[in-house]
Amino acid sequence: MNPDNILFRIATWLIPLVAAIVLHEVSHGWVANAFGDPTAKRMRRLSLNPVRHVDPIGTVALPLILAVAGAPIFGWAKPVPVVARRLRNPRLHMMLVALAGPGMNMLLAVLAALALVGLRWLAPPDTVLWLFVYLNVANFLIINVFLAVFNMLPIPPFDGAHVVEGLLPRPLAARYASLGRFGFPFLLFLLVALPLLLPRLNLVAAVVGPPVRFLVTSLGLPVA
Repeated sequence: MNPDNILFRIATWLIPLVAAIVLHEVSHGWVANAFGDPTAKRMRRLSLNPVRHVDPIGTVALPLILAVAGAPIFGWAKPVPVVARRLRNPRLHMMLVALAGPGMNMLLAVLAALALVGLRWLAPPDTVLWLFVYLNVANFLIINVFLAVFNMLPIPPFDGAHVVEGLLPRPLAARYASLGRFGFPFLLFLLVALPLLLPRLNLVAAVVGPPVRFLVTSLGLPVA
């Protein structure tokens, strides 16, 4: 397949994106199960089978649209269900469950960086297959750093918000958590509306962009 082909580009972003967000969600379930909440396990959401985690919009439609448009690729999977009251120490353990997702993404980013070093050291002939593998690993690294930073934004219902909830006094934590019902509209506002209306106030790009750009520049990563 020609590397300039749109299907080649989509594949080199979509494959690592699905892998990253599935492992992100499953890690929440693994930690929740370890701390006493078997909800995700009972609903068979600890599986690495992507089909069990695919969100038609966040995992398929949106990333494809962004890839075709040449925009940064972003997406999400169906959230793994966690029942906080089943955890042995709900406030503390819910914070650790929340941190498990970004923590998994950072671990995957480190492994991807090591894999890139290995691929460069091997230096095989310049073939389309090698380029396909290399771009998948490079994009996997970028996506995992992006997801780790993005999900730690203190916006309900993101992972960072669950950490804030655990640190706030209980009455304030309850009020803060109630903002979660506005999370998706607010996310669309931050990602789409605000950058279009006021590019200088693109808060997500301001927070998430620098570490990703630093990573790409410092490692000399190609972006398909």
